[in-house]
Amino acid sequence: MTNSSSYPIGSPGQPWGASEVAQWRARQVKSRSYAAGVLPAIDALRERFDVREYGLLDYAEGRYPLLAIHSRGWRDDLPVLLVTGGVHGYETSGVEGALQFVRDHAGDYAGRANLLVAPCISPWAYERIQRWNPDAIDPNRNFREDSPAAESAALVALLAPLVDRILVHIDLHETTDSDESEFRPAVAARDGKDYEPGEIPDGFYLVDDSFNRQPEFQEAIIEAVAKVTHIAPADEHGEIIGSPVVADGVIEYDVKKLGLCAGITNARYVTTTEVYPDSPRATPQQCNDAQVAAVRAAFDYALAYPDD
Repeated sequence: MTNSSSYPIGSPGQPWGASEVAQWRARQVKSRSYAAGVLPAIDALRERFDVREYGLLDYAEGRYPLLAIHSRGWRDDLPVLLVTGGVHGYETSGVEGALQFVRDHAGDYAGRANLLVAPCISPWAYERIQRWNPDAIDPNRNFREDSPAAESAALVALLAPLVDRILVHIDLHETTDSDESEFRPAVAARDGKDYEPGEIPDGFYLVDDSFNRQPEFQEAIIEAVAKVTHIAPADEHGEIIGSPVVADGVIEYDVKKLGLCAGITNARYVTTTEVYPDSPRATPQQCNDAQVAAVRAAFDYALAYPDD
């Protein structure tokens, strides 16, 4: 274990208060623009898809419209296929992969399903290449109606009418070297706990729902992604990030209990992707392509076996 005093904010054993959160927030530097990097890519899709503003984040650093892309000609008799990206703003291929999928492949599902894509759930964090929102809250532990994270609450409200109609939900993430160098030490310091170093897996993996296991579905995604990038092996303990590997490149979480984005609906098929962008064996475009391959494989499998 490493004492939380190794993080530059807070005191060992003491959870952060408002002062420490303010110190942390003051350290966050805007490195890219949501308005320039994401909104134009969404605007370019408006000729073929409907775009809905489902929330507006009003922070001291700016106002951020939250946008979702919908199939045009939405039909209530068709299943709903859901993609979410950018829950953690620093996980770039989640955002870019979601947009690339809509641009290049969403038309393949016209007349077969309704598509709903929320490509950048945390735009403040996207700009600062950060995991948390400005209140030092991780949106991906807070997807519930009374969420303290405005990003999470907005998505919960958007999806509330559809929770029982969504067939598949794929949530696009990354596991990065900065998880170990910054974000895990930060959460330990924030919560007044000791930091326990971990191991970053080299490769792509998935997180299944331990209370709604769909092994064949996960296998189909892994098979498709393996054609694009390498799959993360288990470590010497048979684990990936501390969880037992249940199949090639697959671990499990109780997604609803943990308040994860993947648990926000009652979809039959659920998965969370984890791309490793810091691998010397993967390029940024390869990471985006891996996300797209995962989305396509997830949707194709779910539509082939909607009642399994």
